[in-house]
Amino acid sequence: MALADAASGQLKYTVLLLLTDGQANDIDASVRAIVEASSSPLSIIIVGVGGADFSAMEFLDSDGQRLSSGGRVAQRDIVQFVPFRKHAAVGGNGNAGPRLAADVLAELPGQIVSYFMARGMPPPPPLQAVPVQLAPHSATAAAATSVQV
Repeated sequence: MALADAASGQLKYTVLLLLTDGQANDIDASVRAIVEASSSPLSIIIVGVGGADFSAMEFLDSDGQRLSSGGRVAQRDIVQFVPFRKHAAVGGNGNAGPRLAADVLAELPGQIVSYFMARGMPPPPPLQAVPVQLAPHSATAAAATSVQV
C-alpha cells in the first residue's frame, strides 16, 4: 500500500471488505491492528451476515470516538460495519440492495479524503458525468453515463 507512485503520479488506496458470520476472536488484537493501520491508505468495511451478536464489530466501527490501544489513538476512523440482516429484513420491497450498498460505502469517501488531506493532498475537483448515447446492440436503444477525465 503505497501512498503515491511518484514516477507515475498515481495515488493508491486499499479497501478491505470482510464478510463475517461472527465476532472477532481477539478484540484487543483487532483494535491494536486497526490503530496501527489508521495511518495507512486503507479502509476496512465489515459486513456481518447471520444472526450473531455483532456488538464487538460495532465497537470496531467506532463512529463516536477513535479507537485506542496501548496509549496510541487511531489517526482516523477506517472501519465501517454494516449488519446485513438490517437490509435482509426489508428485502421484499426491492430496496435492500441499494440500501445495503449505500450503507456499506457511506463512510468511504470521507475516509479516503481524510487520508489524503492529512498528507497535504486535497482531492481533485469532482468529475462531471456526461450522458452519452451508445450504439444499440438490438432494436432497443441503450443509454449510459460516462465520466470525462
